[in-house]
Amino acid sequence: MTQGSLMLDVDGLWLTPEDRQLLRQPEVGGLILFARNTESPRQVRELVRSIRALRPDMLIAIDQEGGRVQRLRRDVLRLPALGRIAGCAEPQRVAEAAAWLMATEMLACGIDISFAPVLDLDYGRSQVIGDRSLGGDPSRVAELGRAYITGLHRAGMAATGKHFPGHGWAEADSHFDLPVDERSEEAIRQSDLKPFAALAPLLDGIMPAHVVYPAVDAQPAGFSRRWLQDILRGELGFEGVIFSDDLTMAGAHAVGDMTRRVDAALASGCDMLLVCNDRAAAEQALEHVQRVGMQPSVRARAMLARRQVSADYKAQPDWQLSMGLLRDAGLL
Repeated sequence: MTQGSLMLDVDGLWLTPEDRQLLRQPEVGGLILFARNTESPRQVRELVRSIRALRPDMLIAIDQEGGRVQRLRRDVLRLPALGRIAGCAEPQRVAEAAAWLMATEMLACGIDISFAPVLDLDYGRSQVIGDRSLGGDPSRVAELGRAYITGLHRAGMAATGKHFPGHGWAEADSHFDLPVDERSEEAIRQSDLKPFAALAPLLDGIMPAHVVYPAVDAQPAGFSRRWLQDILRGELGFEGVIFSDDLTMAGAHAVGDMTRRVDAALASGCDMLLVCNDRAAAEQALEHVQRVGMQPSVRARAMLARRQVSADYKAQPDWQLSMGLLRDAGLL
């Protein structure tokens, strides 16, 4: 079975009749949860159950990185930002433990994936990246990213690296503007691209940046066949799911209206397209995909949760050990 190519969102803590009608459409293969959808683990579990009742095959995602990007905050661990992990005494062990803890909590809520880890380099230029990054050294970011991915996989969660080929140099925030990275292709290859190149065989998903790299292509990376087909698929051999970043973000507007964004993202090689925080835009994207014919995501099904987590997960020895590592590092 394949999944539809759209990942959309819902309005609140519970499904409305309009949400239910939207999620019944086969072109919708994924759902992303935001803070407005997450009151507590118990409420999230109930919300997920109601979604699964409609669509057992729905891929359910969240951004639960830690630090300032953590959608579910009540009655779960307040996770450290990756930048804090990178600065502690045993960062590899702690990165793996933090990833395992996060994934275990999210899987216990019924969520399949968190869009993590961030593999962008921190140059001290981009406020939208900042301490979400594992640092500024490509080899170090790859090393710690590998440990984080190991923790996700050990818990039973797929890993999604972002934002390919690197958002750390461009200063603008792609939520509100179109960032441009003017460096040469060689400069990017020798820096930001390295963590993605090193980890491509381990990653289950990759999310490209809404950033233009004019020395490589005039289109933002998420709409660029050069980046996604020639380099990511061809050179790096990546075989997992390519998720677009949110097509409602300002960084995507340069491509045109929503129908043009959908067409361009699919043509570039994106498997699943995020359209978030704008129901009218989501409906426009859905109507367009229905009109032109669904391009199902043949890879996304592999990202459904690899194991179920019971409600007593905090009694597991691995939970206590991982918590101890973060406490000893001064991160909890």
